[in-house]
Amino acid sequence: MKRSPLLSIFLIVLVDVLGLTIILPLLPFYAESLGATPIMVGMLVSAYAICQLIAGPPLGALSDRVGRRPVLLVSQIGTFIGFLILASAHTLWVVFLARIIDGLTAGNLTVAQAYISDVATPENRARSFGLIGISFGLGFLVGPAIAGLLARFGNQAPILAAAGLSLTSILATYFLLPGIPPHPAPEGERTTNWKLYVEAFRNRHLAPILWQFFAFTFAFSTFFAGFALFAERRFTYNARPFGTVEVGYVFAFSGLVGILIQGGGITRLVRTFGERRLVEIGFATMAIGFALLGFVDRIPYMLIAIGFLTFGSAVLRPCITSLITTRAARHRQGMVIGLMQSLMSIAQIVAPFIAGALIQHHLLSTWAWAGALVCGVGLSLIATAK
Repeated sequence: MKRSPLLSIFLIVLVDVLGLTIILPLLPFYAESLGATPIMVGMLVSAYAICQLIAGPPLGALSDRVGRRPVLLVSQIGTFIGFLILASAHTLWVVFLARIIDGLTAGNLTVAQAYISDVATPENRARSFGLIGISFGLGFLVGPAIAGLLARFGNQAPILAAAGLSLTSILATYFLLPGIPPHPAPEGERTTNWKLYVEAFRNRHLAPILWQFFAFTFAFSTFFAGFALFAERRFTYNARPFGTVEVGYVFAFSGLVGILIQGGGITRLVRTFGERRLVEIGFATMAIGFALLGFVDRIPYMLIAIGFLTFGSAVLRPCITSLITTRAARHRQGMVIGLMQSLMSIAQIVAPFIAGALIQHHLLSTWAWAGALVCGVGLSLIATAK
């Protein structure tokens, strides 16, 4: 019996995301231990995103031309090297170097989504892209808990675990992922031509959804870039400020909610409401979650807010990705998903810097309400997305 390639790509993305989610709750505190301010922590996230912005579209277009599998392997090797350098960092500039190397080769999710677009049938497209969400959910459920446990043995231990997972992902790609034929552009059309990216934003069917994706990733980046430092200053547990362990547990809770939504729930939701309606619901619930965070100072209410945020992001990611890929030509799938990576990178450049500045100046509620405002902008774009 032939194994579905979606199972292989799911396992590969899951291992990649586990490595990411081990690092995510640790990195702000790791950088602070080396002298970083909240603004510098935001700049650290932005440096990674700037490199993604540079590398995203070329990597996506290259995967159209030479195939998904070889580009995915190169990207994963870059992540592995970045983790090794991060684990050896004793000064802040080495941390920046590690994230820059990882960012310049950060095509893992870009190429994985292009691969899914190649093998998914139209009727199962949203469900197939939901695999990415399930991977994130499982990653956020398990990864932060691993980080919290290993952090007791020093900051390097979780990072080395992430490096080990990254190596496992490389081996899984090499041995498990079936190769599929590339989709080169028609004769005479250069897939790396920046005019194609401009055309995408001039396409009245595609452009509004691309801007919705930007609004979603901006809000998502606002949350994950700022929540650890926000929680450290807003919440206490056992008379101590939140740290790596507590933030890890919150992310694990978020991951559990994401799994429940995307581990089968997304299929029923799409059948009931349709992808476009779910995008509207997703932005609305994310806005509610951010708004609640701006008001609450007790853990139970904070978890309710996180539940709203997670539900919104869990339905937005697969639905927006599905809508975008269905409106792009087959030979431009990698290019368009690379363009999405660039939009995400721009969001990850700007949002963490704003989040860090607001938190450093103790504008904690303003940080949360800014996220709600961005979600409101995404909601307002619904009318233009035909």
